[in-house]
Amino acid sequence: MFNGLIREIAQVASYQNNILRLKAHYKPNLGDSIAVNGACLSVTKIHHDGFEVELSHESRLHIAVQNLKENVHIEPALRFGDRIDGHLMQGHIDFIGTLEKIHQDENGVDFFISLPKDAMKFVASKGSIGIDGVSLTVNEVFENQIRLTIIPITFRETLFKGYKVGRKINIETDLLARYIHAQLKNAKEISWKEIDKISYLY
Repeated sequence: MFNGLIREIAQVASYQNNILRLKAHYKPNLGDSIAVNGACLSVTKIHHDGFEVELSHESRLHIAVQNLKENVHIEPALRFGDRIDGHLMQGHIDFIGTLEKIHQDENGVDFFISLPKDAMKFVASKGSIGIDGVSLTVNEVFENQIRLTIIPITFRETLFKGYKVGRKINIETDLLARYIHAQLKNAKEISWKEIDKISYLY
């Protein structure tokens, strides 16, 4: 599990034969889970200046691999007892969105991101969403688009400051929304007691 708070911006040393080598100050152990632009990957080799992760065919199908260049967000998996400041994330990329518009709004920056139609049922105004591994709040929901406001410290400490319109973005929708949808999609009726039971699973 992750909480969507970026530990470090790592440098991509190479990406070939499905092996991504990263230069980073963070020192993981062999086999550790680490989120790279929000995608949970396993550390397969340690170097003096970083580490390697391997991308399976399944991973490559579901993430924006074109962004595995120059720099990436990294976050190590949570340990038992760690404080959760963002929201719980699994590192499972559900969809790929597209950055459609960037708008300066006083001291914040608005990102307008289009999502596939199937993703919209998992997003809600003021709900949580993972954007390239960063935990953010959805400020507004449109027919096939969301608006996020990025505060100055997040904008400064992430790769967001370099994003351009048209960029493909890894999207992880809210864990609770996915579970509730899975429980309800074949249900004809459900009681408030059952809804409470589902919410306790989160």
